[in-house]
Amino acid sequence: MRIVSLVPSLTELVCELGLAGELVGRTGFCVHPQDVVRRIPKVGGTKTVNLEKIRSLEPTHVVLNMDENRKETADELATFVPNLIVTHPLGPLDNLVLYRQFGNTFGRERAAEELCARFQAAYEEATATRLPDRRVLYLIWKDPWMTVSRNTYISRTLALFGLRTVPATAAERYPKLEDLRGVDADLLLLSSEPYRFRDRHLAEVAGLTGKPALLVDGEMTSWYGPRAIAGLGYLGEFAARTLSVQGPRGVS
Repeated sequence: MRIVSLVPSLTELVCELGLAGELVGRTGFCVHPQDVVRRIPKVGGTKTVNLEKIRSLEPTHVVLNMDENRKETADELATFVPNLIVTHPLGPLDNLVLYRQFGNTFGRERAAEELCARFQAAYEEATATRLPDRRVLYLIWKDPWMTVSRNTYISRTLALFGLRTVPATAAERYPKLEDLRGVDADLLLLSSEPYRFRDRHLAEVAGLTGKPALLVDGEMTSWYGPRAIAGLGYLGEFAARTLSVQGPRGVS
């Protein structure tokens, strides 16, 4: 097998399943596990893929995601790659399906079941305590401001911990916001990816909204695959800390 992964979190999954030796290409955003991927050739970004470089690698499998990669990229890859693995997890429990999909595809069923057991244990621990609901605006981009709708993996993961994203309804999965003033939220969360929000942005958004703001590790909220297991533990502790920043209120 010769695998090219165009999805950072799934590059990590491929390696976790013991397939690092079959990984022949990855994007520049595929940064975990560091000691492995630094030796793997880059084929561009998730949305700016160098198709000719992929062609030269002669992959048997290319891993894609419906949010992270363009449909036209998948269409072109389908003309010369025997197997495309297209993923679209929409909630935490979809990780179990994802692990088994990769385990079955690559003959790593036992390793996949071990991952499932680890995830299930982390999920049960994370959901054993119900935290009060709070409305949060989760920012992923600046200029323009962008957030996430409730039908995304990020939003459904945050909801496990009482962090209910706003807006409650949106036509787009990743809506743009004209202005942050008047946002109906208890708390703003500024993600470390895809835009790298930093400490200096906290005062900016707090000044615009009059609401408290915190930085949050975007890998722990948005990466599925093996990192989702650590993400559940991280978010449980993070959400508990937010209670001291802003108390609960009624949430729709």
